[in-house]
Amino acid sequence: MTVLSTRPTGRPAARPLRAASSLRAPGLDWLLMLAALALVVLGTLLVWSATSTRADLTGGDPNAYLRKQLVNVAIGLVLMVAVLATDHRWVRILAPLAYLASVGGLVMVLVAGSTINGSRSWIQLGGMSIQPAEFAKLAVVIGMALVVAERTERRWGRRVGSLEVVVMLVIAAVPAALILLQPDLGTMLVLSATVFGVLAVAGAGRLWLAGLSVGAVGGAVAAVSLGVLKPYQVDRFLAFTNPGLDPRGAGYNTEQARIAVGNGGLFGQGLFDGSQTRSGFVPEQHTDFIFTVAGEELGLVGAGVLILLVAVVIWRALVISAQAGDLFGRVAAAGIACWWGFQAFQNIGMCLGIMPVTGVPLPFVSYGGSSLFAGMLALGLLQNIHLRSAGPLGR
Repeated sequence: MTVLSTRPTGRPAARPLRAASSLRAPGLDWLLMLAALALVVLGTLLVWSATSTRADLTGGDPNAYLRKQLVNVAIGLVLMVAVLATDHRWVRILAPLAYLASVGGLVMVLVAGSTINGSRSWIQLGGMSIQPAEFAKLAVVIGMALVVAERTERRWGRRVGSLEVVVMLVIAAVPAALILLQPDLGTMLVLSATVFGVLAVAGAGRLWLAGLSVGAVGGAVAAVSLGVLKPYQVDRFLAFTNPGLDPRGAGYNTEQARIAVGNGGLFGQGLFDGSQTRSGFVPEQHTDFIFTVAGEELGLVGAGVLILLVAVVIWRALVISAQAGDLFGRVAAAGIACWWGFQAFQNIGMCLGIMPVTGVPLPFVSYGGSSLFAGMLALGLLQNIHLRSAGPLGR
């Protein structure tokens, strides 16, 4: 007589379910990939435009920064593919090493770093400048995600307790202290917002989140009162509250940035044709103030497209977080979204005069190897998490 039931008994029965889950796993998040690459291409063009007429930067070669940025993009793509192709288990194994490497880099900066624009944040490696603080953002995210995952995954359903929160804060505090010593106020603000977002997504209690918010305000007041911030940093905040206070000093950057953006109108003056950009009136226009090039030369429409692309990248990161098949992936993806989201808001906001000037790059757009490398590593990690997710939660 033929046996109708074909379902095996015992432990092997679970194996087909695992295989089926693997078959349902999504491929690359192409919307995220295309939006990020579009930002990289647009950023490269804007960097080229911002530097092509600046002989003081290029040494008379209008294509100098274009070539440099293309090299940065190529290296960034290699890093992204390397992380994307790495087995998910190895990502978690290497996370502590990445964290230690970032802390080591921050220590090296304080010992033998170069001072640029009042901040000792750079290490010179041959002809390339490396800013370890950019990599520290990603290292803190994956370090905190690893802690909460290791402590709770084995006891599924257990809430994140005070011990986990304290350990996560210690992980963030070490690089944060080193960054504050540089001092790099912009990176410190981005890191603080990122840490807060990671804790919120990880499930930290409301009392912890409220306490950290109050502590952050108190710490800022104490930093100003005790002279931790340098005078030029305090002047930038004063200029933010009153842009007309020192239009030729601390308020100069904001004033010129707003003029450049306002010159663009609806459709802009045309790529490579911005009057403020070609005249070099906006300081650091190829890095911190890259958005002003988009505003002046591409207008409201072009700048709006840039903001839309940034929003798509952040949205897809949040979707990947919601669909992650494990707690590490969920927290790491959400942390990356918080990092990119706040940094983009801070960068664009200071160009529009709604945020103080703190000197942070626009993710995937501003010139610079360190920022782009860290962003592409994070992009590869997001795709890695997405590739190994079983699908939307609840399936």
